[in-house]
Amino acid sequence: QVQFVESGGALVQPGGSLRLSCAASGFILDGYAIGWFRRAPGKEREAVSCISTSGETETYANSVKGRFPISRDKVKNTVYLQMISLKPEDTAVYYCAATPTSNRDTAYYSDTKYRYWGQGTRVTVSS
Repeated sequence: QVQFVESGGALVQPGGSLRLSCAASGFILDGYAIGWFRRAPGKEREAVSCISTSGETETYANSVKGRFPISRDKVKNTVYLQMISLKPEDTAVYYCAATPTSNRDTAYYSDTKYRYWGQGTRVTVSS
């Protein structure tokens, strides 16, 4: 059974940092493109950071470029989203997603491309 266990969400002050983790079980993440998405209150879900199977291609929303690097650890079968310089507008529920692909160098930005989703972890940025 394919499952994700997301963790790392918390209440943090503006300017603070968090690292979100997405641990996969029931499958090996190698061979899957990965994305982090978020849904802010009253808004639609949007892509944040996405990474290709090879790890060589990354795409970012303009609003998080330079602040939310995505990475993957094959040994731990886990994907991370490092979040720095957090802003109140980053408040949202964050979801990781994965999809199998033979295209190792494409990072998929559209949520319609993803087959498996985590349950979400809440990030609140507030003073």
